[in-house]
Amino acid sequence: MKTTLVVLAAGIGSRFGGGIKQLTPMGPNGEIIMDYAIYDAKRAGFDKVVFIIRKDLEKDFKEIIGDRISKVIETDYAFQEIDDLPEGFTVPEGRKKPWGTGQAVLAVRGKVNEPFVVINADDYYGPEGFKAIHKYMTEEMDLTGEKLDMCMAGFILKNTLSENGTVTRGVCTVDETHMLKGVRETFEIRMEDGALKAEDGEGKPVTLTADQYVSMNMWGFPPKFIEVLEKGFPEFLAARGTELKSEYLLPTIVDKCIQSGEGSVKVLPTHDKWFGVTYQEDKPTVVAAIRELIRTGKYPEKLYD
Repeated sequence: MKTTLVVLAAGIGSRFGGGIKQLTPMGPNGEIIMDYAIYDAKRAGFDKVVFIIRKDLEKDFKEIIGDRISKVIETDYAFQEIDDLPEGFTVPEGRKKPWGTGQAVLAVRGKVNEPFVVINADDYYGPEGFKAIHKYMTEEMDLTGEKLDMCMAGFILKNTLSENGTVTRGVCTVDETHMLKGVRETFEIRMEDGALKAEDGEGKPVTLTADQYVSMNMWGFPPKFIEVLEKGFPEFLAARGTELKSEYLLPTIVDKCIQSGEGSVKVLPTHDKWFGVTYQEDKPTVVAAIRELIRTGKYPEKLYD
Protein backbone atom coordinates (compact mmCIF):
# COMPACT_ATOMS: atom_id res chain seq x y z
CA MET A 1 0.00 0.00 0.00
CA LYS A 2 1.27 3.45 -0.90
CA THR A 3 1.68 5.94 1.97
CA THR A 4 2.55 9.65 1.93
CA LEU A 5 4.34 12.10 4.20
CA VAL A 6 2.68 15.54 4.32
CA VAL A 7 4.91 18.34 5.65
CA LEU A 8 3.30 21.53 6.98
CA ALA A 9 5.69 24.21 5.72
CA ALA A 10 3.40 27.07 4.69
CA GLY A 11 4.28 29.13 7.76
CA ILE A 12 8.02 29.40 7.13
CA GLY A 13 7.90 33.12 6.37
CA SER A 14 8.40 35.35 3.39
CA ARG A 15 12.19 35.61 3.62
CA PHE A 16 14.73 32.83 3.52
CA GLY A 17 17.99 32.76 5.42
CA GLY A 18 19.36 32.36 8.92
CA GLY A 19 16.34 34.01 10.49
CA ILE A 20 13.88 31.34 9.35
CA LYS A 21 14.02 28.56 11.91
CA GLN A 22 12.72 25.79 9.60
CA LEU A 23 15.62 26.40 7.18
CA THR A 24 18.44 26.86 9.67
CA PRO A 25 21.26 24.35 9.02
CA MET A 26 21.54 21.89 11.92
CA GLY A 27 23.45 18.90 10.55
CA PRO A 28 27.18 18.67 9.79
CA ASN A 29 26.63 19.10 6.04
CA GLY A 30 24.01 21.84 6.19
CA GLU A 31 21.03 19.53 6.79
CA ILE A 32 17.89 21.16 8.18
CA ILE A 33 15.46 19.47 10.60
CA MET A 34 13.15 18.54 7.70
CA ASP A 35 15.91 16.44 6.15
CA TYR A 36 15.96 14.10 9.14
CA ALA A 37 12.16 13.73 9.20
CA ILE A 38 12.09 12.85 5.50
CA TYR A 39 14.98 10.42 5.93
CA ASP A 40 13.16 8.68 8.82
CA ALA A 41 9.86 8.57 6.92
CA LYS A 42 11.50 7.06 3.83
CA ARG A 43 13.24 4.41 5.95
CA ALA A 44 9.91 3.59 7.63
CA GLY A 45 8.36 2.88 4.22
CA PHE A 46 6.66 6.10 3.11
CA ASP A 47 6.77 6.43 -0.68
CA LYS A 48 6.11 10.09 -1.31
CA VAL A 49 6.38 13.53 0.31
CA VAL A 50 4.01 16.46 -0.26
CA PHE A 51 5.21 19.85 0.96
CA ILE A 52 2.48 22.33 1.84
CA ILE A 53 3.93 25.77 1.19
CA ARG A 54 2.84 29.21 -0.01
CA LYS A 55 2.87 29.73 -3.77
CA ASP A 56 5.17 32.76 -3.53
CA LEU A 57 7.82 30.62 -1.81
CA GLU A 58 7.86 27.79 -4.36
CA LYS A 59 11.00 28.80 -6.26
CA ASP A 60 13.14 29.40 -3.18
CA PHE A 61 11.81 26.35 -1.35
CA LYS A 62 12.69 24.06 -4.23
CA GLU A 63 16.20 25.50 -4.42
CA ILE A 64 16.84 25.06 -0.69
CA ILE A 65 15.36 21.59 -0.12
CA GLY A 66 12.73 20.44 -2.63
CA ASP A 67 14.97 19.73 -5.63
CA ARG A 68 17.42 17.84 -3.43
CA ILE A 69 14.70 15.69 -1.84
CA SER A 70 13.06 14.93 -5.19
CA LYS A 71 16.17 12.92 -6.14
CA VAL A 72 15.55 10.38 -3.36
CA ILE A 73 11.73 10.23 -3.02
CA GLU A 74 8.68 11.18 -5.09
CA THR A 75 7.94 14.82 -4.28
CA ASP A 76 4.92 17.05 -4.83
CA TYR A 77 3.65 20.44 -3.64
CA ALA A 78 0.36 21.81 -2.39
CA PHE A 79 -0.27 25.47 -1.69
CA GLN A 80 -2.00 27.06 1.28
CA GLU A 81 -3.33 30.48 0.43
CA ILE A 82 -5.41 32.82 2.54
CA ASP A 83 -8.02 33.26 -0.22
CA ASP A 84 -8.47 29.53 -0.99
CA LEU A 85 -11.99 29.48 0.44
CA PRO A 86 -15.24 27.63 -0.34
CA GLU A 87 -17.77 29.37 -2.53
CA GLY A 88 -19.60 32.15 -0.72
CA PHE A 89 -16.79 33.09 1.67
CA THR A 90 -14.29 35.91 1.46
CA VAL A 91 -11.24 36.99 3.48
CA PRO A 92 -12.28 39.54 6.12
CA GLU A 93 -10.56 42.89 5.89
CA GLY A 94 -7.50 42.99 8.13
CA ARG A 95 -6.78 39.24 8.16
CA LYS A 96 -3.09 38.57 7.43
CA LYS A 97 -2.59 34.80 7.81
CA PRO A 98 -4.18 31.66 6.32
CA TRP A 99 -6.64 29.58 8.31
CA GLY A 100 -4.52 27.06 10.22
CA THR A 101 -3.40 23.45 9.88
CA GLY A 102 -6.82 22.13 8.85
CA GLN A 103 -6.92 24.42 5.83
CA ALA A 104 -3.29 23.54 5.09
CA VAL A 105 -3.98 19.80 4.90
CA LEU A 106 -7.12 20.47 2.85
CA ALA A 107 -4.78 21.86 0.18
CA VAL A 108 -3.59 18.29 -0.64
CA ARG A 109 -7.03 17.27 -1.97
CA GLY A 110 -6.58 15.66 -5.37
CA LYS A 111 -2.90 14.96 -4.66
CA VAL A 112 -3.18 12.45 -1.79
CA ASN A 113 -5.45 9.43 -2.21
CA GLU A 114 -3.73 7.07 0.22
CA PRO A 115 -3.07 6.99 3.99
CA PHE A 116 -0.84 9.87 5.02
CA VAL A 117 1.10 11.16 8.02
CA VAL A 118 1.16 14.89 8.81
CA ILE A 119 4.12 16.58 10.52
CA ASN A 120 5.41 20.09 11.22
CA ALA A 121 8.36 21.27 9.13
CA ASP A 122 10.36 22.50 12.12
CA ASP A 123 10.10 19.53 14.51
CA TYR A 124 12.45 16.58 14.97
CA TYR A 125 10.33 13.51 15.76
CA GLY A 126 12.79 10.61 15.63
CA PRO A 127 12.33 7.35 13.68
CA GLU A 128 10.06 5.50 16.13
CA GLY A 129 6.90 7.49 15.40
CA PHE A 130 7.23 7.10 11.63
CA LYS A 131 7.71 3.34 11.96
CA ALA A 132 4.72 2.96 14.29
CA ILE A 133 2.38 5.04 12.12
CA HIS A 134 3.46 3.34 8.89
CA LYS A 135 2.96 -0.10 10.47
CA TYR A 136 -0.50 0.88 11.74
CA MET A 137 -1.50 2.33 8.37
CA THR A 138 -0.41 -0.69 6.36
CA GLU A 139 -1.44 -3.46 8.78
CA GLU A 140 -4.35 -2.22 10.92
CA MET A 141 -6.01 0.94 9.59
CA ASP A 142 -9.58 0.33 8.40
CA LEU A 143 -9.93 2.23 5.14
CA THR A 144 -13.44 1.04 4.25
CA GLY A 145 -15.46 1.24 7.49
CA GLU A 146 -17.91 4.03 8.20
CA LYS A 147 -15.93 5.22 11.22
CA LEU A 148 -12.79 7.26 10.55
CA ASP A 149 -9.77 5.21 11.68
CA MET A 150 -6.92 7.57 12.65
CA CYS A 151 -3.72 7.32 14.67
CA MET A 152 -1.12 9.60 16.24
CA ALA A 153 2.38 9.38 17.68
CA GLY A 154 2.07 9.72 21.45
CA PHE A 155 5.13 11.52 22.77
CA ILE A 156 6.04 11.49 26.46
CA LEU A 157 5.72 15.00 27.90
CA LYS A 158 9.16 15.02 29.58
CA ASN A 159 10.74 14.24 26.17
CA THR A 160 9.24 17.37 24.57
CA LEU A 161 10.32 20.19 26.89
CA SER A 162 12.66 23.04 26.02
CA GLU A 163 15.56 24.02 28.27
CA ASN A 164 15.20 27.64 27.14
CA GLY A 165 11.60 28.54 27.89
CA THR A 166 8.00 27.39 28.14
CA VAL A 167 6.16 25.25 25.57
CA THR A 168 2.53 24.66 24.59
CA ARG A 169 1.41 21.05 24.18
CA GLY A 170 -1.75 19.15 23.36
CA VAL A 171 -2.03 17.00 26.51
CA CYS A 172 -3.84 13.75 25.76
CA THR A 173 -6.37 11.70 27.69
CA VAL A 174 -5.79 8.07 26.71
CA ASP A 175 -7.71 4.96 27.84
CA GLU A 176 -6.27 1.57 28.79
CA THR A 177 -6.48 0.34 25.18
CA HIS A 178 -4.42 3.33 23.96
CA MET A 179 -7.40 5.04 22.33
CA LEU A 180 -7.41 8.84 22.43
CA LYS A 181 -10.30 10.29 24.42
CA GLY A 182 -9.43 13.97 24.14
CA VAL A 183 -6.68 16.58 23.65
CA ARG A 184 -6.39 19.63 25.93
CA GLU A 185 -4.23 22.52 24.78
CA THR A 186 -1.98 23.35 27.74
CA PHE A 187 0.27 26.41 27.99
CA GLU A 188 3.42 27.70 29.72
CA ILE A 189 4.71 24.16 30.40
CA ARG A 190 8.14 24.19 32.06
CA MET A 191 10.25 22.55 34.75
CA GLU A 192 10.56 24.81 37.79
CA ASP A 193 12.60 23.74 40.82
CA GLY A 194 12.34 20.11 39.69
CA ALA A 195 8.54 20.22 39.29
CA LEU A 196 6.33 20.52 36.20
CA LYS A 197 4.31 23.73 35.96
CA ALA A 198 1.62 24.57 33.40
CA GLU A 199 -1.46 26.72 32.78
CA ASP A 200 -4.78 26.42 31.00
CA GLY A 201 -6.07 28.96 28.47
CA GLU A 202 -7.16 31.30 31.26
CA GLY A 203 -3.82 31.26 33.07
CA LYS A 204 -4.95 28.93 35.86
CA PRO A 205 -2.49 26.27 37.11
CA VAL A 206 -2.76 22.79 35.57
CA THR A 207 -1.41 19.60 37.17
CA LEU A 208 0.64 17.41 34.80
CA THR A 209 2.88 14.38 35.15
CA ALA A 210 6.12 13.89 33.27
CA ASP A 211 4.96 10.64 31.67
CA GLN A 212 1.68 11.91 30.17
CA TYR A 213 1.14 11.55 26.44
CA VAL A 214 1.17 14.70 24.35
CA SER A 215 0.43 15.34 20.70
CA MET A 216 3.23 16.91 18.64
CA ASN A 217 1.01 17.26 15.56
CA MET A 218 2.15 13.91 14.12
CA TRP A 219 -1.12 12.41 12.86
CA GLY A 220 -1.86 9.41 10.68
CA PHE A 221 -5.00 9.79 8.57
CA PRO A 222 -6.94 7.69 6.06
CA PRO A 223 -7.56 9.45 2.72
CA LYS A 224 -11.22 10.13 3.54
CA PHE A 225 -10.12 12.47 6.34
CA ILE A 226 -9.75 15.05 3.56
CA GLU A 227 -13.52 14.80 3.00
CA VAL A 228 -14.04 15.58 6.70
CA LEU A 229 -11.87 18.70 6.33
CA GLU A 230 -13.76 19.72 3.20
CA LYS A 231 -17.14 19.37 4.94
CA GLY A 232 -16.01 21.08 8.14
CA PHE A 233 -14.25 24.11 6.67
CA PRO A 234 -17.41 25.97 5.53
CA GLU A 235 -19.00 25.19 8.92
CA PHE A 236 -15.97 26.68 10.66
CA LEU A 237 -16.02 29.77 8.43
CA ALA A 238 -19.75 30.30 9.00
CA ALA A 239 -19.15 30.26 12.76
CA ARG A 240 -15.78 32.03 13.08
CA GLY A 241 -14.78 33.31 9.65
CA THR A 242 -15.10 36.97 10.60
CA GLU A 243 -12.52 36.63 13.41
CA LEU A 244 -9.16 37.94 12.24
CA LYS A 245 -7.09 35.29 14.05
CA SER A 246 -9.39 32.25 14.11
CA GLU A 247 -7.77 28.99 12.95
CA TYR A 248 -9.16 25.72 11.60
CA LEU A 249 -6.86 23.38 13.55
CA LEU A 250 -6.19 19.64 13.22
CA PRO A 251 -6.38 18.82 16.97
CA THR A 252 -9.77 20.53 17.22
CA ILE A 253 -11.08 18.74 14.13
CA VAL A 254 -9.80 15.36 15.35
CA ASP A 255 -11.28 15.94 18.82
CA LYS A 256 -14.65 16.79 17.27
CA CYS A 257 -14.54 13.49 15.31
CA ILE A 258 -13.85 11.58 18.54
CA GLN A 259 -16.56 13.30 20.59
CA SER A 260 -19.19 12.86 17.86
CA GLY A 261 -18.32 9.18 17.38
CA GLU A 262 -17.40 9.86 13.75
CA GLY A 263 -13.82 8.68 14.27
CA SER A 264 -11.29 7.11 16.60
CA VAL A 265 -7.57 7.67 17.19
CA LYS A 266 -5.08 4.99 18.21
CA VAL A 267 -2.22 6.45 20.27
CA LEU A 268 1.07 4.84 19.22
CA PRO A 269 3.70 5.38 21.93
CA THR A 270 7.08 6.79 20.94
CA HIS A 271 9.94 7.30 23.38
CA ASP A 272 12.13 9.30 21.02
CA LYS A 273 13.12 12.73 22.29
CA TRP A 274 11.47 15.53 20.33
CA PHE A 275 13.37 18.69 19.66
CA GLY A 276 12.85 21.84 17.68
CA VAL A 277 13.91 25.45 17.50
CA THR A 278 11.23 27.12 19.59
CA TYR A 279 13.78 29.69 20.78
CA GLN A 280 16.95 30.96 19.13
CA GLU A 281 18.85 29.60 22.12
CA ASP A 282 17.66 26.08 21.19
CA LYS A 283 19.89 25.90 18.12
CA PRO A 284 23.14 24.78 19.87
CA THR A 285 21.17 22.10 21.75
CA VAL A 286 19.66 20.79 18.50
CA VAL A 287 23.02 20.81 16.69
CA ALA A 288 24.59 18.88 19.59
CA ALA A 289 21.69 16.41 19.70
CA ILE A 290 22.00 15.66 15.97
CA ARG A 291 25.76 15.26 16.33
CA GLU A 292 25.18 12.73 19.14
CA LEU A 293 22.62 10.81 17.04
CA ILE A 294 25.21 10.56 14.26
CA ARG A 295 27.90 9.47 16.73
CA THR A 296 25.70 6.66 18.06
CA GLY A 297 24.86 5.44 14.54
CA LYS A 298 21.23 6.55 14.23
CA TYR A 299 22.09 8.65 11.18
CA PRO A 300 24.98 8.63 8.71
CA GLU A 301 27.27 11.67 8.53
CA LYS A 302 25.74 12.44 5.11
CA LEU A 303 22.06 11.63 4.82
CA TYR A 304 21.98 11.43 1.04
CA ASP A 305 25.16 10.53 -0.82
